[in-house]
Amino acid sequence: MSKIAFLGAGNMAAAMVDGLLNKGPLKPADLICLSGSQQTATALANRTGIRLAGSLESLMLEADTLVVAFKPQHLAAADPRLALLTQGRLVVSVLAGKKLASLERVFPQARNLVRTMPNTPGQIGAGITGWSAKANLQVADRAILDLLLGALGLSVEVAEPDLDAVTGVSGSGPAYVFEFAAALRDAGVAAGLSHATAEKLAVETLLGAGRLLARKQIDPEVLRNQVTSPNGTTFAGLQRLAAGDFRGLIRETVLAATARSRELSRDS
Repeated sequence: MSKIAFLGAGNMAAAMVDGLLNKGPLKPADLICLSGSQQTATALANRTGIRLAGSLESLMLEADTLVVAFKPQHLAAADPRLALLTQGRLVVSVLAGKKLASLERVFPQARNLVRTMPNTPGQIGAGITGWSAKANLQVADRAILDLLLGALGLSVEVAEPDLDAVTGVSGSGPAYVFEFAAALRDAGVAAGLSHATAEKLAVETLLGAGRLLARKQIDPEVLRNQVTSPNGTTFAGLQRLAAGDFRGLIRETVLAATARSRELSRDS
């Protein structure tokens, strides 16, 4: 198994390292990290046992794959030595909004480039990541990518222009779900429940409904209808959602996030 280097050691890199070590077959000695101030990299190395690089050269000495996980705004000022150090290597980016063309300027001699859009549930292995590669992946590189993204959860390949929509749906989506959970909790309090009880009901309802939807693998409308009796309590609630154009609001929310992603990546 090839060794994997992480340039940047923030939350997403840490989530990937945790998933790789928990799921195998990689061992701490197979992973190495480096960060700008070395604070996050040192903390990650100390916590997980992976190796800590002292320089870019030592980071890439044995690594066949580089995961680029520093702050997106730092890409333009990336160390020019990376061009040669990543020659013939696979480069996988988790930098939000940074196009393959921008990555290619920094890593022009990489054997392939992969741009990914993970989401925060990847921190517990429950995420989903959209990704797009510069060129068709070799079998061995596809296996490495599956290993990396599998550490975060599920993944789906899309055309690069679609990554903005992926950002709007799944990249930003957890925030919409958290906001809905908070709204459901507050509504429970308004209906007379204690804050603690309303929060527990809201969280567990979202968790259970999501699991049911994933396990049944049928349209959500079908499950919705199974809960809804004519003129019953659920029907009354759904009528209010429809009156407020709930679906229209969600559509506008996703489109706003997608449009902003396009703006941010326009010159990236």
